Amino acid sequence: VQLVESGGGLVQPGGSLTLSCAASGFAFSRSPMTWYRQAEGKGRELVAAIASDGDRTHYGDSVKGRFTISRDNAKNTVYLQMRSLNVEDTAVYYCDVRLSDVNYWGQGTQVTVSS
Repeated sequence: VQLVESGGGLVQPGGSLTLSCAASGFAFSRSPMTWYRQAEGKGRELVAAIASDGDRTHYGDSVKGRFTISRDNAKNTVYLQMRSLNVEDTAVYYCDVRLSDVNYWGQGTQVTVSS
C-alpha cells in the first residue's frame, strides 16, 4: 500500500489549496478514503471521508462548507479542495485507507496558513 500526498504549501488566510493523494497497492476503487490532519502538539483530526464510489461524503465540523473531498477512481487519486483557509487549518494533512482493520497513510503534506 502506498499513499502519496501532495499540494500543500503556504497560503494566506482566506486563500485556497487543493491537496491530492495518489494511491497504489490496493483496490482503490473499492476503498473508502479519508483525509486527516494533525496540527503541532495536537491529536489527529478527521477532516473528510468519501465512499468508494464517491457517492457519500462526510466532513469534520470545523471544515464543513469550506472543504470538498472528491476522488477519481480512474486515476487512483483522492482530492481535498480547501477554501476560506484560516490559521487553525495549519497542519500536516494525511490521506488514509483502512484495509482489513489496519490503517495506512502517507508521509503527509504540510499546509501552513499565515499572513
